[in-house]
Amino acid sequence: MKCIIIDDEAAARAIIAQFCSRYEEFDVVREFDNALDALKFLNQNSVDLIFLDIHMPGFSGIDFVQSVQNPPKIVMTTSCTEFGTSSYEYDAIVDYLVKPIHQERFDKCIEKIKRSMNLSLQKEATANARTSDNLYINIDRRLIKLNYNEILLIEAKGDYINIKTENKEYLVHTTLKKIKDKLHNDSFLQIHRSYIINFNKIIDIEDNSVLIKSNVIPISRSNRPELMKRLNLL
Repeated sequence: MKCIIIDDEAAARAIIAQFCSRYEEFDVVREFDNALDALKFLNQNSVDLIFLDIHMPGFSGIDFVQSVQNPPKIVMTTSCTEFGTSSYEYDAIVDYLVKPIHQERFDKCIEKIKRSMNLSLQKEATANARTSDNLYINIDRRLIKLNYNEILLIEAKGDYINIKTENKEYLVHTTLKKIKDKLHNDSFLQIHRSYIINFNKIIDIEDNSVLIKSNVIPISRSNRPELMKRLNLL
């Protein structure tokens, strides 16, 4: 994790750099004695974390936060405790350290940052999964990739589900609920306790059933309202 330290006091920069050196995942790439030079650096370089002093002559830490675009995570450092609370008005600021900074408090700050970073990574992974166009199914110890657009419908069959595609069918040992939780795609809709369909594959709807290719799928009374909401009716 790339870090920079911005503080007009050389001793304060040295202490933070020393504390960071105890964590192999944190790499202090630059130190600055003023915020303007740091801004110039960030215009051409990216970092993951900034240790930023609030009180600096000419251009303060708060001025810096207000000026930097898409800021990374920021830990404010200050000699005045009353500035800590107000600094949380900015989303990028994850913690503040009161000078003189002690190792125990610094360690707590680092653990907080790690948790925050892990949460961000988890959210990113979840978002990527939700925007994926593929699903992997386990068939005879083989992982087979299915594109969402290939799937016509999924039918529950006891402890199994039957996934019907344009050209094949796959019997998978799982439940309809589990597969529904993994189908992070607006194309799919459960219309019956035993069926999930690819909404884009509907050919016809008549009474209480839909036609998908040559498959006639029942629509349950409880699922019908959601189906009707999805339709672009004239």
